[in-house]
Amino acid sequence: MSNFIVFSIDVFASLFIVVFGCLVLLVIYFYISDVTQSKHAIRRNYPVIGRFRYFFERQGEFFRQYFFAMDREEMPFNRADRSWVYKAAKNVDRTTAFGSTQSLEVTGTVMFMNCAFPTLDEEALEPSAVTLGPHCPNPYITKSLFNISGMSFGALSKPAVRALSKGAKLAGCWMNTGEGGLSPYHLEGGADIVFQIGTAKYGVRDEQGKLSHEKLKKIAAHEQVKMFEIKMSQGAKPGKGGMLPGKKVTAEIAAIRGIPEGHDSISPNGHPEVKTPADLLDMIASVRETTGKPTGFKAVIGAYAWLETLFAEINHRGIESAPDFITIDSADGGTGAAPQPLMDSVGLPLRESLPLVVNMLEKHGLRERIKVIASGKLIVPSKVAWALALGADFVVSARGHMFALGCIQALQCNKDTCPTGITTHNERLQRGLDVADKAQRVANYNKYIHYGAGLIAHSCGVFSARELGRQHVRVVQENGLSEPLDKMYENYQ
Repeated sequence: MSNFIVFSIDVFASLFIVVFGCLVLLVIYFYISDVTQSKHAIRRNYPVIGRFRYFFERQGEFFRQYFFAMDREEMPFNRADRSWVYKAAKNVDRTTAFGSTQSLEVTGTVMFMNCAFPTLDEEALEPSAVTLGPHCPNPYITKSLFNISGMSFGALSKPAVRALSKGAKLAGCWMNTGEGGLSPYHLEGGADIVFQIGTAKYGVRDEQGKLSHEKLKKIAAHEQVKMFEIKMSQGAKPGKGGMLPGKKVTAEIAAIRGIPEGHDSISPNGHPEVKTPADLLDMIASVRETTGKPTGFKAVIGAYAWLETLFAEINHRGIESAPDFITIDSADGGTGAAPQPLMDSVGLPLRESLPLVVNMLEKHGLRERIKVIASGKLIVPSKVAWALALGADFVVSARGHMFALGCIQALQCNKDTCPTGITTHNERLQRGLDVADKAQRVANYNKYIHYGAGLIAHSCGVFSARELGRQHVRVVQENGLSEPLDKMYENYQ
């Protein structure tokens, strides 16, 4: 009996050693596989352990009603929207089964009105070209509906900017530099560039922090730089300038911005030289005259009486004095770092500000002259199509393209610890972001946004997404019934 026990112990001990050895070999295999692959930033930066992220994400499909947020509940972006972006970026199946998780009874739900006689595939057209800055020596003509919104080098890492630049070129869309200046990485991919002039004038400031026309000319000399955008305010922090923590101000970033290395980069609340609508038009005219390229401004809309003054002043000075575009940022916009009171409670959301501005432009006879760019949580085709129907000529997105790069909404943008390498200057974490792979994902995402918006347009009976109008959309009201957008905003001012 004792011999049998000894034998059994030997057998189990041997089995344990074999199983343990196999597990060790498996972990080693997973480790080598993870650190050498370039498709998944989390696995590359956190080998072996990072695999659990995908396991638990998969389990959420089965246990979300007990342990996880529902598809449409998570903030600031819900699982359903993020999942669509990930699938589009990876060029995998984007269809769903059984039924939508989107309730059609919730107040504010958007519904597009399909036509009895939809546009056939062979009848569909590409979005028409739009000209910005027709009175400029170098107007900008583009067909792209969906473009990359302002994200600074500094807020974003070097590989993230490189991937966005290359992806924008592949997609045929433009890329906004954000207020941090023009870096070599913005230009590297060959994409069209919109240079943003923030309140601190990074990249185009003189030693006193004022706008340098010599530096403006040097920026404009790049053929890739197509337009200039004067940032008045942004949705995440209206009334507050940009904030980049000192830990993210490297020597390279400091040189590009023209500020000290390692110090917090905090922009003024506004442009010191712009105190009135007339001042804004003067600044636009100055930048446009210096660069010869289309110039507009970006703002989150709150109080809006100043817009009436602005548009009246344009008609007084002449149509050439108008900004070539206005970028309207929603109050629910995002950023790497912002005071929570401003992020939570200041400014108008896009559903109010976009139709308000469009209606005011029509009232003053400026709708054709001034193009409208919409920004703010528009990361899926239905929301892009909704903005176009409300009157936008273009849509831009920052966070949608971050998701395409692999962002997992870890909410660590301001800490320099982004686990996917997108918003960190930690070189170990940046290794997880493979530029070539992510560039293709950015292009895929842009492609399927255009495709999805086109699907909606064709269902509504028009030939392209640019032809969508307010009559094609209804919105659910508090009584549970829907109302058409054209009626809702008929006299909205």
